[in-house]
Amino acid sequence: MHALVLMGGGARTAYQVGVLQALGAMLELRAERGTAFPFQVLVGTSAGALNVAYLASTATSGLQAFTQLGKFWGRLRSADVYELDVSPWVRFNRLVAAMSLWRNARSSGAILNNMRLVDTLHHAVSLQGIEDALQGKALDVVAVTASSYTSGVHWTFCHTARDSRHEPWVRPGRRSEFQPLTIEHLMASSAIPFLFPSTPLWVDGRREYFGDGSMRQVSPLSPAMHLGAHHILVVGVGQPQRSGLIGSGESAARGPTLGGIAGHAMASVFHDTLQADVEQAQRVTKTLQQLPREVAAVLPYRSVEVLSIQPTQSLDALAQAHAHELPGSVRRALGGLGALKGGGGALASYLLFEPGFVQALIALGEQDAYARKEELLAFFEHAPVRKPLVAA
Repeated sequence: MHALVLMGGGARTAYQVGVLQALGAMLELRAERGTAFPFQVLVGTSAGALNVAYLASTATSGLQAFTQLGKFWGRLRSADVYELDVSPWVRFNRLVAAMSLWRNARSSGAILNNMRLVDTLHHAVSLQGIEDALQGKALDVVAVTASSYTSGVHWTFCHTARDSRHEPWVRPGRRSEFQPLTIEHLMASSAIPFLFPSTPLWVDGRREYFGDGSMRQVSPLSPAMHLGAHHILVVGVGQPQRSGLIGSGESAARGPTLGGIAGHAMASVFHDTLQADVEQAQRVTKTLQQLPREVAAVLPYRSVEVLSIQPTQSLDALAQAHAHELPGSVRRALGGLGALKGGGGALASYLLFEPGFVQALIALGEQDAYARKEELLAFFEHAPVRKPLVAA
């Protein structure tokens, strides 16, 4: 069973679109494999959850789902995701900027208003399409993750046409629940802390408030493994490295700016656990394959093939070059606070749902995917299924 795991990262997740479009083109050329949707399990976090939901709603169209996702991102603008209503004077006075953002945060618990995203998702993601894909067996299960501000528990919400086949799991700080996905689940999963407000969901018979699924996500691969995947393709949007955010010379002597600190904090929320989880999965699998078969058979683990793709170039630097595309109110507010200097591209990269940045990310995703064409095609070759990896 093949799983696709898409990590979070706001506008940076346009990179995933490029990877998947390239993958679709590769598989389409292999006519003997057909053009059916190639994944049985979809797992998404934050903006990755939005991509997963869109793919699930179009999975009955097979490989064309990846092309349709690209068209969706081609139409997307920041105004379709959020808005910030502040005075133009914030660019001239940092105190005024701080007060404006503070008023927004105090009234809604977040700096930005993301109600426009609700309307965008209602028009773009067909919940009936997800149900049709599950009932028609184009997919086995689609899952999104979110983090509860109320209890501190990291939840995975799973939607399948055959719920009885999967048992919910409970791990320290992590739980799952099987229920039909809604737009509210997607809003909760993608509620970037401080930027977007929390979303209430019902779990265990009570209402809890949820934020971005990347928070407290200690094991990003765990849901796919619990749901039975033996082959996991994970597409993250982290950096090869995050050096050089402070700069050099006088700027380095002053230390990191607000933009640099914010970018570092965001990277810690969105990216820092993925590589460790991938490496652990690969180590366990390698160990199991080296053990005698009869010994490996009695261990509470199974082998899982994991293929991880992340950007080979700095998305922070790319965003810095496109920061001028930010909506005027956001650019003035963040610029007034000095949040777009000294590594501020990192912060801007989560909010830049604009054509220049999006298309640059898609092009990079395609480039990185084609550079690993042999690995990607081999990933979909039929292989003997071994007993899974970790008691995830």
